[in-house]
Amino acid sequence: RAREEDAGGVHITRVEILDDRGARALGKPVGRYVTLELTALSRREAGSFEAAAEAISREAAAFLHSPESVLCAGLGNDALSPDAFGPWTLGNLLVTRHLKAHMPEAFSGFCSVSCVKPGVLGTSGMEALELVRAAADFIKPEAVIVFDALAAAEPERLCTTVQLTDAGLAPGSGLGNHRAAFCEESLGRPVLAVGAPTLMRAECLAGRELPGLSGLIVTPRDIDQQVRDLGKVIGYGINWALQDLEVDEINALLS
Repeated sequence: RAREEDAGGVHITRVEILDDRGARALGKPVGRYVTLELTALSRREAGSFEAAAEAISREAAAFLHSPESVLCAGLGNDALSPDAFGPWTLGNLLVTRHLKAHMPEAFSGFCSVSCVKPGVLGTSGMEALELVRAAADFIKPEAVIVFDALAAAEPERLCTTVQLTDAGLAPGSGLGNHRAAFCEESLGRPVLAVGAPTLMRAECLAGRELPGLSGLIVTPRDIDQQVRDLGKVIGYGINWALQDLEVDEINALLS
C-alpha cells in the first residue's frame, strides 16, 4: 500500500508492506516506511529547517506513541564523514535520563532519553547490536531509535531524503556488508529506524557494472556539512517528537 502527500513544503511518500508477498516483491521486511524529501533544506531556503524538523517530528511521533523512555543509538563510524550520520545526529539530541534521575521535579514532564554510540566492529571487536542490546537490557527503555547512513539508489536522493521505518535495519546492507539487524525481535522492544542516504555505489551511478567501479562509493564533495545539516534537523525533529519544547528552549538546553 503506497500513497504520497505534501505537508508544509515537504513531500512525503508512505509505503506499507503488508505481507511476505509484498516483502519479496520490494526486497524489504514487512512494516511501514515513510520517506521525506528535504530538497528545500538542501538548497537552504528560508524556513526550510523549521518545516523539515516539524515534518520529521510529526512522523516520528506517529511511530513512537509518546514513550516515557527511549534509547537512541547512532550507528556508523564518526571518523568517516559519509558513515558519520548516526553518531553526529546524537550530538543534537536532548539527553535527559540523568537529569530526570538527579532533578526529578524539574524534569518530571520530560521523556527519558539516553544515547549510545557503539562504533564499528573493526574498532570495538563487538557487533553494534550486542552493545545496544546490552544498554537496552540495562536501561529498559520503552522504545529504541536507531540512526544510520543509507546507500542511495539514485544520485538525486543523496543527502536530500530521510526515511523512517518500524521494520528495523541491517547496518551495511546497502553496500553488501550485512551486520546483525536492529529490530523489535532482536532488541525486545519497538524500534524506529531513521536513515539518510549519504553515499551510493559507483556502479549504480554509471548505470551498469563496469570494471574498476565495483567496490567504489560516491558521496557529495561537501559531505561533512551535508551530514551535519541532516544530523541537526533530524535531531531537532526527534527532540520535538519526544519533548514538549520550542526551538529556543531546545537550543538553550543543548548549549
